[in-house]
Amino acid sequence: MSVGPKTVLELDDIQAGALHERPSPYVGRYLLLQLHDAGEGRELVRRLHTLLAAQNDGPEAETPAWMTVAFTCAGLAALGVPQSILDTFPDQFREGMARRAQDLGDVGPSGPEHWEWPLGTDAVHVAVSVLAPDERHLELVAERARQRHADLSSVEVVWRQDCYQLPSGRTSFGFKDGIGNPDVEGSGLPVRNRRERPIKAGEFILGYPDETGSLAPMPAPEVLGRNGTFLVFRKLRTDVAAYRRYLKEVARSREEERLLAAKMVGRWPSGAPLTLAPDSDDPDLGADPARNNSFGYREDLRGFKCPAGAHARRANPRDALEDENSVDVRLHRLIRRGTSYGPMLAEGVLEDDGVDRGIIFVFAGAHLKRQFEFVKTQWINDGVFIGASDESDPLLGGTHTPTDFTIPHVPVRRRLRHLPSFVTTRGGEYCFAPGLRALKWLGELDT
Repeated sequence: MSVGPKTVLELDDIQAGALHERPSPYVGRYLLLQLHDAGEGRELVRRLHTLLAAQNDGPEAETPAWMTVAFTCAGLAALGVPQSILDTFPDQFREGMARRAQDLGDVGPSGPEHWEWPLGTDAVHVAVSVLAPDERHLELVAERARQRHADLSSVEVVWRQDCYQLPSGRTSFGFKDGIGNPDVEGSGLPVRNRRERPIKAGEFILGYPDETGSLAPMPAPEVLGRNGTFLVFRKLRTDVAAYRRYLKEVARSREEERLLAAKMVGRWPSGAPLTLAPDSDDPDLGADPARNNSFGYREDLRGFKCPAGAHARRANPRDALEDENSVDVRLHRLIRRGTSYGPMLAEGVLEDDGVDRGIIFVFAGAHLKRQFEFVKTQWINDGVFIGASDESDPLLGGTHTPTDFTIPHVPVRRRLRHLPSFVTTRGGEYCFAPGLRALKWLGELDT
């Protein structure tokens, strides 16, 4: 584990959306573009670079909204980036998520053959996201972005997804989201988890030392790779009715439904972690950013407070694996940006209403394989690391569908049987969000 000198980040070159938290409340929009002409594509990049540069100069004073621009491997090729340069990107990025779906557990109804078009196809070239605290500011920035391509006839919007924070402030499953992101050294943002040192910036931003003390493999030339980050984009449909029905079937009371749901998630609906509030929800704790992420699992290794197989604990085992010589949790951290889409399912409804609802997940990191792919395959899909090889994440499912879920208890543990899949993958992409100098370089590329 590296402890070297603190890193100073070139924040003026890093796209602001890579490190900044989304606002709360929020509204958002995701656009996917296809480029039919390399010249006009580079003109689009030049215009977007100007917009992002102005945003980095101080967006909060004028427009409290964040825009992020990223490219798929097919998108970089469509801009005219030579194959010799594309070959310097990691295999996972060049292959794309759809081609790696089998390994990721995106099979059956979650398989690429069922994904929304054009997700997972070579028709996706540019991804643009805008997040703002309200509709007015969202539309202001979205209109500026639209003006950048309105007169470029070869730039086509092929997909759009609008998102917004639900009135409850929680996900469609009823739990507060956006908690548990790592503190990043050099980001300038407040430290929330006082129990662990901030994670080295090189775990998330290319060109800086990571937790091993080395630099992550970076695309060449340096101007293209430095200050960039890889983004994992996934649209996940949630079957809230099935989730409610299952809890109702296995619980003896409404109070037990709430407890079992919290055990599956690892937190109460307010965001209060089970490790700090094992017996009942604590809304004050859940709402306090100085406390709701400042905890570990080392004092609860057997999982009597928070089961080892709970969703939040699987995604980040924290200090529970400190004695595992083969696993350094700090090498597998992710920045998560989750947003909800679709309306809430009405309270108490147990049958699906046919409306599409769920979560757009965006993960940022410098190592696609050892971060997102490791967490998804080894911790979410599998149960070997918790000693339950036949169990997957109780919310997201994975390798074992249906799966079981063990809740340690004295004198007898409880095992929930045959949990169905509550989440279906509707599509995803691996993208690269370059730094601002890299965007300028791409816009001026001479092919």
